Amino acid sequence: MNTEQHKIGSGFGARTTADEVLRGIDLTGKLAVITGGYSGLGLEATRSLVRAGARVVVPARRPETASEALAGIDAVEVDTLDLGDQESVRAFAERFLATGRTIDIFIGNAGIMALPERTLVGPGWEAHLATNHLGHFALVNRLWPAIAPGRGRVVSVSSGAHRRTGIRWEDPWLRTGYDKWVAYGQSKSANVLFAVHLDRLAREHGVRAFAVHPGSILTPLQRHLPKADMVAMGWIDEDGNGLNPSFKTPQQGAATEVWAATSPQLDGLGGLYLEDCEVAEPIADDDDTAPGGVRSWATDPAQAERLWAWSAELTGVDIAG
Repeated sequence: MNTEQHKIGSGFGARTTADEVLRGIDLTGKLAVITGGYSGLGLEATRSLVRAGARVVVPARRPETASEALAGIDAVEVDTLDLGDQESVRAFAERFLATGRTIDIFIGNAGIMALPERTLVGPGWEAHLATNHLGHFALVNRLWPAIAPGRGRVVSVSSGAHRRTGIRWEDPWLRTGYDKWVAYGQSKSANVLFAVHLDRLAREHGVRAFAVHPGSILTPLQRHLPKADMVAMGWIDEDGNGLNPSFKTPQQGAATEVWAATSPQLDGLGGLYLEDCEVAEPIADDDDTAPGGVRSWATDPAQAERLWAWSAELTGVDIAG
């Protein structure tokens, strides 16, 4: 556990918006790469960063859809990327590196959630872990020649769902007893562990990494959930209207990832899990009552190093080697 994993008194909170955390911050001349930056939280993050002066590259699995969603927003460019396909990751990184540009902000925002059946991609990898973690792991490692000179920040978008499980080392591909929430939760723990070890490797280059829980928000991320499930959980009513007052708007949901990417309040810090525009507090691994916080299995440096080595072996890329 990072001893800095404690609140810093940011002055922001759960209802803070992305535009509010960027107030007074000038990103003119900065370049951001945001996976999934055309839908849900990613779209709001893109809009806010552009309003603050940044140029944003949006790699998208559906580039035509992305271009339509981003139409009319200045300083945005779209390229093709499927995080579940390692060849697509390699191709995008090569195209970007060929431009010779430096990346000041990287936000790994794209992801999938709660696929109803065990789904395999690439060389037989379980889809949540392959897309949410291994895709972003390979992408950051391949883009490292552009990230390192920027001396900026890498943001890994995780979730409170990390509290369901750590890495299932005995069966990471979930060959037995597939559960959609365990699959999602494992990938979200991986997102935190990735930031923990990346920060350890990158800080000597002036690059810092953070993981964030954006909060609960109704976005296209829920596209694989049956309506009946969301009604039963109290998320929506029978007409599809939001019910849960704790849910955030997309602008509020984008705030923590934008804060992580830009705030001077985080200067000198890194390898931390953030929520509600604040550093989260550690919680016990058996505490199911705390409204927030981060489990030890997601911030354990030894687990982070083990996951990094395993991911590097699978993807064939490693900035450490």
